Amino acid sequence: MQTVVLNVQEMSCQNCVQAVQNALTKQAGVSKVEVDLAAGQARVAYDEKQSSVNDLGAAVEAAGFVFAGAAD
Repeated sequence: MQTVVLNVQEMSCQNCVQAVQNALTKQAGVSKVEVDLAAGQARVAYDEKQSSVNDLGAAVEAAGFVFAGAAD
């Protein structure tokens, strides 16, 4: 299992948080998602054999938000 923190832009409310969480949870191999509205980040625990950071970012984008890379 791998954990990554994704920078997510254009979230403005709890509905946005829920939308990002739902999009990421549906990705293959994702076991846990925590979205922080104030920080503009999503912490994702996932199986790197089933999904990549790019896959997770694409899910964020598909949900209508801006994926701004992974935090260091």
